Amino acid sequence: MCIAAPVPILDISEGPMAMGHVLCDGEPHPCCFAYVPEARVGDYVLVQNGFATQLLDEESAALSMAAFEELAKLPSAVQLP
Repeated sequence: MCIAAPVPILDISEGPMAMGHVLCDGEPHPCCFAYVPEARVGDYVLVQNGFATQLLDEESAALSMAAFEELAKLPSAVQLP
């Protein structure tokens, strides 16, 4: 299962395929912006498998990030051998 993570855009290059970087866990990660051509540096996007899939406003991004932080505090329900 994949979960789209809300992240801010660091940079976007111009060209036939809009590529750039987003900030995830304090590190820049490559990202394709082909699905959100209206995205700009500083915007928040949902990223899944290296593709920005949706723009988010700051309030929605903050709520999503808070939910991820709460989920990280929960004990794992899966017991691995």
